[in-house]
Amino acid sequence: MSTGHQKGILYSLLLRWLVSSLGLWIAAGLLNGAIDFQQQLGVIIIAGAILAVLNAVIRPILVIISVPALVLTLGLFMIIINGITVYLAALLYDPLHIYGFGAAVLTGLIIGLVNYLMTAILERR
Repeated sequence: MSTGHQKGILYSLLLRWLVSSLGLWIAAGLLNGAIDFQQQLGVIIIAGAILAVLNAVIRPILVIISVPALVLTLGLFMIIINGITVYLAALLYDPLHIYGFGAAVLTGLIIGLVNYLMTAILERR
């Protein structure tokens, strides 16, 4: 594997980490009380890292398993998949509290929007 490819993977993982952390922070502000991380920067950074790893490893498996649902809903089932990954992150990392699956789905939606905006900004460069 070339070092350029390794840098691309590292850059992608770091960007996912940043977007996940930023999305969690924004979601916590917008969904007042539905997400709690004790307003600690370290907790949101670690939770973002866990979410980035889940999105890189578990999410593709969930997408493959969910192909029929994705086809039937014209891709809208991705919102549920995003919610599942957020909920899993909260289960794996105790300092991150997501109160209910609905809050996890909304958080996943917010993170998806942040990801979309970050990608649009970075692609312009």
